[in-house]
Amino acid sequence: MTDCPFCLTNNQPGGGILAQDRWCYVTATGDPVLQTSVLIVPFRHVATPFELTDDEWTSTRRMLAEAKRHLDVDGPDGYSIGWNVHPVGGQSIPHAHLHVIGRFADEPLAGHGIRHALKQKANRRPGDVNNGRHERTWETLR
Repeated sequence: MTDCPFCLTNNQPGGGILAQDRWCYVTATGDPVLQTSVLIVPFRHVATPFELTDDEWTSTRRMLAEAKRHLDVDGPDGYSIGWNVHPVGGQSIPHAHLHVIGRFADEPLAGHGIRHALKQKANRRPGDVNNGRHERTWETLR
């Protein structure tokens, strides 16, 4: 894709790539708030992780170790790792990419993981859209 920033990155010499293999690469996000964060991106343009091949999944695992190695230079106290899929799921660039974020004990939101905002009562869907199915499953697991 000619206008995809991740495809453009992987077609530029250097391109800000920190590590790579045949299937995926690691790049810094450049986020001014999440300064210790990187992305793992497949070279092949696919919109979601559901489309990744077995080789791309294996590569993602290898690149996760490389991402950690790069982030560990800053000495994070923990990590948040996650995918956003489709606009409703928070995906703003339609090219699959895994966020790897170093977390620190002195952050205002330390201890709050990726699900923190999603678990707020204000985010609950109206009505019992699952006919109690998930609540029954949760009770079984307790």
